[in-house]
Amino acid sequence: MTRLLLIDDTDVQKAFAAHLRGLRERAKLSRDALAARSSVPTSTIKKFELTGQISFRQLLLLWQSLDDLQRLYALTQSTAIDSVMPTTIDEVLKDEL
Repeated sequence: MTRLLLIDDTDVQKAFAAHLRGLRERAKLSRDALAARSSVPTSTIKKFELTGQISFRQLLLLWQSLDDLQRLYALTQSTAIDSVMPTTIDEVLKDEL
């Protein structure tokens, strides 16, 4: 039985912020050091880590500095799961979610 997660954009923003902050801390980088590496201002990194708010371009710059950008790109590629995801409410209800 498949379960739907009820998440919104804020949840996703905070998850990205927490993921990148964890990577920064594991790499033992200060916000200033990450700013120098990524060209994203320190104040923007701080705001992002606290609120999850950042421009998409700056998110990509941070991701590129801390993780493999290919992993993020891979999320945009079609997969087999795309064909099995419900597309109508009737399909969702049929699966008794």
